[in-house]
Amino acid sequence: MLIDGCSKNNRVGIFFFYDEDGIVDDYITYLLNDIKKNIRDLLIVCNGKLTSDSRKKLLEYTDSIIVRENKGFDVWAYKEGIEYFGWGKLSEYDELVLFNSTMYGPLYPLKEMFESMRKKDLDFWGITKYHKMPYDPFGTIKYGYTPEHIQSHFIVVRKSMFTTYEFKYYWENMKMVNSYSEAIGFHEAIFTKEFSDKGFTWDVYVNTDDLEGHVFHPILMMPMELIKNRKCPIIKRRSFFHDTADFLNNTTGQQSMDAYDYIKNNLDYDLNLIWKNILRTNNQTDIKNALNLNYILSSSSYDSNTAYNDKKIALVMHIYFEDLIEYCLNYAKSMPPYTDVYITTSCEEKKKMIEHAFRHMECAKLEVIVIGNRGRDISALLVGCKEFLLDYDYVCFAHDKKTKQVEPYIKGEAFSYKCFENILKNREFVTNIINTFNENPRLGILSPPPPNHADFYPTIGLEWSNNFDNTKKLAEKLKLKVDMNRDKEPVAPLGTMFWFRPKALETLIKYDWEYDDFPKEPNNNDGTILHAIERIYPFVSQHEGYYPATVMVDTFARIEVTNLYYMLRQINIQYFNKCGAGPHYAVVSNLHRNLIASWEPKLKSFLKKYLPVSMINILKRLKRALT
Repeated sequence: MLIDGCSKNNRVGIFFFYDEDGIVDDYITYLLNDIKKNIRDLLIVCNGKLTSDSRKKLLEYTDSIIVRENKGFDVWAYKEGIEYFGWGKLSEYDELVLFNSTMYGPLYPLKEMFESMRKKDLDFWGITKYHKMPYDPFGTIKYGYTPEHIQSHFIVVRKSMFTTYEFKYYWENMKMVNSYSEAIGFHEAIFTKEFSDKGFTWDVYVNTDDLEGHVFHPILMMPMELIKNRKCPIIKRRSFFHDTADFLNNTTGQQSMDAYDYIKNNLDYDLNLIWKNILRTNNQTDIKNALNLNYILSSSSYDSNTAYNDKKIALVMHIYFEDLIEYCLNYAKSMPPYTDVYITTSCEEKKKMIEHAFRHMECAKLEVIVIGNRGRDISALLVGCKEFLLDYDYVCFAHDKKTKQVEPYIKGEAFSYKCFENILKNREFVTNIINTFNENPRLGILSPPPPNHADFYPTIGLEWSNNFDNTKKLAEKLKLKVDMNRDKEPVAPLGTMFWFRPKALETLIKYDWEYDDFPKEPNNNDGTILHAIERIYPFVSQHEGYYPATVMVDTFARIEVTNLYYMLRQINIQYFNKCGAGPHYAVVSNLHRNLIASWEPKLKSFLKKYLPVSMINILKRLKRALT
């Protein structure tokens, strides 16, 4: 069916929206503002809840809003939307547009897409499609494989199809959808084939036929190709927090970063629309992994020709050990001459020693502050320097570091080296850090990578250590609204040395910290409020609307790549020799199964000895459900 020129906007849209907190972010209104130019009427169906402010936002685009119980996913939201209009009312329109909030855009005006597709003789169409896959990863698709299909984030159905008996029957007999897998298997993956097999014609705006056999999921795995070369008007929200394992099962993990950079440098879409939404709704580790938020900066040249001498910069450094004063001074000299330098220490005698050592340092201001010896470097920053932190644009925080619990002491010295090198290598590197903050206004905190040598090796995988619960408790005390997951590592400065934008830590800085909030010496090596604060920094940043990231100087990045490659290779060799080679996801999955198998006999023996039969059966069913 062709849509003639005089009725080209005779469309009705059903927009499905879901947000756990019922908040309509600005990316939604940006999308609706454009779609309204191309349709006559709009119905918004919201699963779950909707705040009063968000309802007011949506009322600017339509008076027709349904807030329904959060069940049935998008499939039953569309079904209820169709029932709201009724078949008689729908027949007054030429096209029915079913679309949802799982995408950002438009990156290009939707008018271009509607005009292009209007010229095609079709019964239904969409923006992108998923290519045929010879298996069903969800276990819910009735065909036993995944057929080629239009993706359900945007499907347009013309009158030639939505007024038919087949279309009515499809929706009136839709099974209840109770999971994401069922939403795929009961609707998205079969809708296109169902109606194509009945003789209805279809197509997509972004043609990816040439990519068949190359990729199953083009919009997720090749977004820049679609956006840059095929004018795809959307990018999936999932691009910015998708499962890293699935990315690595298909690519080397470059896709979201490349697409983001292309949008940033070439299109007019406001990236704040993306940041505002993903920082509020997603885990910071997922965001960091999807966008590869690791900054590798030069120590030998400037990465930008722009100078930012107008920015107010501060170095805050805590020095407790007298024998490390000169060591700290050598790194402090990396700061630009317009820096205000604040040194905290524990007594007047050390203050005099520091003032003498730093007397020739090139800086705008030098002040040495005596603080109480309680809370170490954490209280130095949050109590001793609280009053002036928010006066600055960017602050570098460092401290002398001796890890005396690990012997020989060279191991702790190497940890200190890793922290200092990656925040204060030299003036070129520091200038590039300042430039990076200026060029990325949503960047809140830059931390060195965590230690992974010697006794610190378990840090990767045990980043929380014994501190998830106390960090979570602190987050509740600070009233942070962020996703905090025990199974996902914090993007935190695990040596408590980092650069930050004070605005990004405002909630933490303004909290009424006192020295008595911190434990007396001698302090425990783990599980204290100090270790909770060390991990809360990035979550405070996220709460304030800024993202945390990792930073490395180029010279240390050479070391880090060598170490990580060596460590991974040694683990792989041991695994491959016993279990055979395989891709990463298979190795991890097999390790998980093997570990469960090795413990199962011991577990069974314990259960038989100490638990009643009824409890054993419950645990067996739980195990089956989890695996």
